[in-house]
Amino acid sequence: MIGGKNFAAAILLGAASLGLSVPACAQFDFSGQWSDRYHEDWPERIPGPDAVDLSGLPLSDAGRSKADSWNVSVQTLPERQCIPHMATYNFQGPANLKIWSETDPLTGRPLAWKIFGTFGRTTETIWMDGRPHPSPNALYTFEGFTTGEWEGDMLTTYTTHIKMGYIRRNGVPSSDRATVVSHIVRHGDLLTIITIVEDPVYLTEPFIRTHTWELDPKQQVFPTPCEPVVEVPRPKGVVPHFLPGENPFINEVTKLYGIPLEAVRGGAETMYPEYRKKIKDKYVAPVQCARYCCGWGGGGTGNVGSLHCITGGSATNP
Repeated sequence: MIGGKNFAAAILLGAASLGLSVPACAQFDFSGQWSDRYHEDWPERIPGPDAVDLSGLPLSDAGRSKADSWNVSVQTLPERQCIPHMATYNFQGPANLKIWSETDPLTGRPLAWKIFGTFGRTTETIWMDGRPHPSPNALYTFEGFTTGEWEGDMLTTYTTHIKMGYIRRNGVPSSDRATVVSHIVRHGDLLTIITIVEDPVYLTEPFIRTHTWELDPKQQVFPTPCEPVVEVPRPKGVVPHFLPGENPFINEVTKLYGIPLEAVRGGAETMYPEYRKKIKDKYVAPVQCARYCCGWGGGGTGNVGSLHCITGGSATNP
């Protein structure tokens, strides 16, 4: 008669001796092609956020000042055209993903997970072999350095060594002191990634976002080479920007949607539902719809929707 613990050990030993696979405890396989779903935060992820829209962001004064200096024309500079999305933003941009694991040839256990498909193709490597993060003086890259560990069915990752960049595509900044914690969860054919950005320079509180992908076996994510060109002729050395107090778009979101300027300017308080009560008496509904008049998907086909409905107060939902 074999006791309970000895019996279980004997079963595992027998399975190993017969070459049978024993499922890993509380771990999912994320491998596959994942198609993005844009029903969440569609205006920010596809057409892009409005200029100087800082609402819902826990910005410090330094972060707000940096965002105010942003001029979208800076992206036309040849040296900026092919810059990838960085780890503080990459999953928020439009991105279909390909995920696979690099395994140990002897044990078959994953040494790392690879996530490919974000803008600029900054493939994220999630090291699962217990290696430490490098010295603060090590190389900083757009994808950063990421380690991961399982917490039940959820893969939790920690990313450091990220180049300075942004957390919103209208120039809201992230510094090279920023770190990202991600939680990756699979529910059947749906994959959800929760990202938590902390930045002691530009944020006063952690900034949390979630996005969802759906398994699509027919999808193929290919590299997209980028070749910079001169889009706008300029004198040598000119970098588009706005000096303090000179950004002409500060009031644009208020004019378009009637949202009070104090809310548009961001800050940790604007992240929370209770803030709506504080500003409800200051909200003035626009007389006429001026943007996104057709809803998040418009009348088009597919996930992206119809982009012709982005602007124009006379637009109607087909």
